[in-house]
Amino acid sequence: MNAASSPLPQGHPPVAPRRVGVLVVNLGTPDATDYWSMRRYLKEFLSDRRVIEENRVKWWLILNAIILTFRPGRKGKDYDKIWDRERNESPLRTITRSQGEKLAAVFANNPDVMVDWAMRYGNPSIPSRLQAMQKAGCDRILLVPLYPQYCAATSATVCDKAFDALKEMRWQPALRVAPPYHDDPVYIEALAVSMEQQLAKLSFEPEVILASFHGVPQDYLDQGDPYHCQCAKTTRLLRERLGMSADKLRLTFQSRFGIAEWLKPYTDETVKALAAGGVKNLAIVTPGFSADCLETLEEIAGENAEYFHHAGGQNFAAIACLNDTPEGMRVIESVVRRELMGWINS
Repeated sequence: MNAASSPLPQGHPPVAPRRVGVLVVNLGTPDATDYWSMRRYLKEFLSDRRVIEENRVKWWLILNAIILTFRPGRKGKDYDKIWDRERNESPLRTITRSQGEKLAAVFANNPDVMVDWAMRYGNPSIPSRLQAMQKAGCDRILLVPLYPQYCAATSATVCDKAFDALKEMRWQPALRVAPPYHDDPVYIEALAVSMEQQLAKLSFEPEVILASFHGVPQDYLDQGDPYHCQCAKTTRLLRERLGMSADKLRLTFQSRFGIAEWLKPYTDETVKALAAGGVKNLAIVTPGFSADCLETLEEIAGENAEYFHHAGGQNFAAIACLNDTPEGMRVIESVVRRELMGWINS
């Protein structure tokens, strides 16, 4: 019999029944698109030493004197293009919430499991949700970074924030972290099924499909980050599952920032080159994103579609992410159930 179900001594602080927590985490989102909301979000994001591995004094000056002066306004306009006016939130928040709610529904018959969701940057924050779980009796918590491919600038910084939160707790829960699932057969199959379904609905057949992943500086790879290799493996496995050649399904990297060399080939330059080279029909899939967001809805479906058309291309399609579709939820549930083994019976 555990402490929660045992009679407690008189005056003993209340103890919640023991539970297992599952916290799914995505990158983050501003609370609104105005200048100051964007500035808060960008400051938190770009101050992370895992995200920007620059000399701290130099970067502090660049960030505060230049970037946080001009970039919030520009990025706010980009977010305005995809903002959900009815809910007054970004699509990433809407989708991540739905993923959390649908995962909670999977465990609805198990009162010993508590499912929640959080954002690494912005709200709801990782510390706030971990604290809520601990107070609710969760003495074991599974942290699930929703990044199929591991990168220090994404997966590791989620762990950093979680560990910082645990530092403030007197009674720390045990913490497990779900590993990347870039080559998980369930994930590859879900991507393939989703692509097949969406490609079948197009009025044209793409001559080339780009698998576009968020880029990182080349220096990160040189220092041993496995991200590039995991993106390449995901693309190879997806190509094999779909029966496509290397010329048909190609790996590229998007969203570069600053003047440093990033992982190549670059998505935007590839899109322009393909159109200039005579490719008329193009589709882009973004397997590294578990939910549609600014980088998929505005950068790929918006900016890169324009690049393609302006350079002579005719038909362009942005393949939606797995999101909270049955295929997407099958991946998340599979990862969670596997990582909860030994903590729950089913």
